[in-house]
Amino acid sequence: MRLLFIGDVVGRVGRAAIAEHVPVLRRDLALDFVVANGENAAGGFGITENIAQEFLNAGVDCITLGNHAFDQREALVFIERAPHVLRPLNYPAGTPGRGAWLYETARGERVLVMNVMGRVFMDAMDDPFAAVEKELAACPLGLACDAAILDIHAEASSEKQALAHFADGRVSLAIGTHTHVPTADWRILPHGAAFQTDAGMTGDYDSVIGMDKEEPIRRFTRKTPGSRFEPAEGQATLCGLFVETGGDGLARKVEALRVGGALAQAIPAF
Repeated sequence: MRLLFIGDVVGRVGRAAIAEHVPVLRRDLALDFVVANGENAAGGFGITENIAQEFLNAGVDCITLGNHAFDQREALVFIERAPHVLRPLNYPAGTPGRGAWLYETARGERVLVMNVMGRVFMDAMDDPFAAVEKELAACPLGLACDAAILDIHAEASSEKQALAHFADGRVSLAIGTHTHVPTADWRILPHGAAFQTDAGMTGDYDSVIGMDKEEPIRRFTRKTPGSRFEPAEGQATLCGLFVETGGDGLARKVEALRVGGALAQAIPAF
């Protein structure tokens, strides 16, 4: 199978990059399944039902979230009827929505997607390792699913790497999100999982992690309350990771993808 994971989509320009590039990438890379992290899609904070539908219309199959999952209050309602939108699996019991789902591609392949949130330098959550273990036991790769994708939404690189090694050999892809800067460590781990510490963001890189520069700089220099953070409005770079799996569901090829905007361009040559 050919999989694409797209890093955190930030604001209007990030959404425009999804609409412009995903249909082309699906065609040119013969993609079977596309996941995008959409937790910053609505003005940098959360996601709405209309925006989620825009993603689906562009060719995204699954939308993962993170610590901003419910910044838009309507998400508390629509997420219950939206299996294509996943909030972190390790939210407390009773939180609306779901953190994992088994999807079926147009060719009938089964893809398990899991979304977990880290606990280092972030809000207190249930144990992400235990949450992943439970899902993988219920839906093992090669038996109940043909591919498995784990979005690790975390601040600490160490925690993302530990979760990836924990799931290695049992997922096709373990991918870090949240820090909005693409790391240069994409590779296949010893037991066959593709991995990157952070996929980066899909947004304007002439910014402070996707936000217009003026207010973050003012807060760092003045240390006083100011105006609301607003997403930067320049051209976005779509950042992601392309993975090709073998018959066992494990990765056999992995390449970074960067299209548009300020970063050096990278298109997988597969």
